[in-house]
Formats: sequence, structure tokens, C-alpha cells
Amino acid sequence: MRKWAYLRKPYKCNKQDTVYKIMIYETPKEGVFVFLYCSKDAIQCSFDHHYHDLSDALEDWEDEIDENGWKEIDDPLPYCQHDAFFPIRVKGKNIGKPIWGELEIFKNGEWIEYHCN
Repeated sequence: MRKWAYLRKPYKCNKQDTVYKIMIYETPKEGVFVFLYCSKDAIQCSFDHHYHDLSDALEDWEDEIDENGWKEIDDPLPYCQHDAFFPIRVKGKNIGKPIWGELEIFKNGEWIEYHCN
């Protein structure tokens, strides 16, 4: 299960970074992650928090989301980044030979090179 929302009020998480939206992802084995995005248009998170269960994560963040509420999205495809809004994976991870630092995105039915902004 993954769902995301904009925050009612941007959250200043340190001296230079402000969080505008969050995503909650409940994994079958690893617990629950809350991904924090420092841009309204961010595709991948800047920070994350780990929780042991969904109720704790929701309790911490429920009052912080804006009036539009949660928007559910599909779980990530196999080998894809859990925090990414689109299917993005480390190149070669699907064949057991990851090339760390190189990403690819699934677009128009094929995997193509992806560069973060």
C-alpha cells in the first residue's frame, strides 16, 4: 500500500530543507516508511522515517496533511525505488548486477536512462 499527500503547512526539517509532501509505504517485511519530499514536484524523496506499523505512521502525520487528503497509488514495480512516483530502478538491479548511481525509468513500454535533476 502506498499513498501520498501534500502537507497543510510546509515542514522545516532542518536549516535548509522544507518538506511539502509525504508518501506512506507499507511493505510486507520491512515495516512502514514515510518518505519526505522537499519540492512539490519531487519524484524521489529527500528524507525518510521508518515505523513498525501503519497506525503509528498515520497517527504521526494524519493531522499534517492538507484538505485534499490522501491519494492512493500503485505499489512499486519489482526492483523499483519505493519512494519514486514513477517506475525508477537502479540499472541492472533486475538481473542481479546493479550499477549503483545509474538509474532507468519505465516509459512508453521500455526502460530508458534516467537522470535526476
